[in-house]
Amino acid sequence: MVNKKTKYTQEFKTEAVKLVTEQGYSQVEAARSLGVTYGNMNRWMSESRGKTSPGKEKPILSAEQKELEQLRKENKRLKLEREILKKAAAFFANEPN
Repeated sequence: MVNKKTKYTQEFKTEAVKLVTEQGYSQVEAARSLGVTYGNMNRWMSESRGKTSPGKEKPILSAEQKELEQLRKENKRLKLEREILKKAAAFFANEPN
């Protein structure tokens, strides 16, 4: 008998974790209702908390972590834009009429 590994999508894993974190299910109940093993559910919960080992997939991000990541990217972009505007202002201020 061949033991075939089932691949779960990142979205499925995220929703499974939400059952525990937001809906109040226990890990055992969530695993049973989704038809996955407790070991998978436990690993997904650990990954969602950021406890992944190097070389594994990115941990499942909470809404706050996703927002923080997005805000950091936006902040970096805005800082670059500000620097460009400072240089442009300095250029035009020194330009003879």
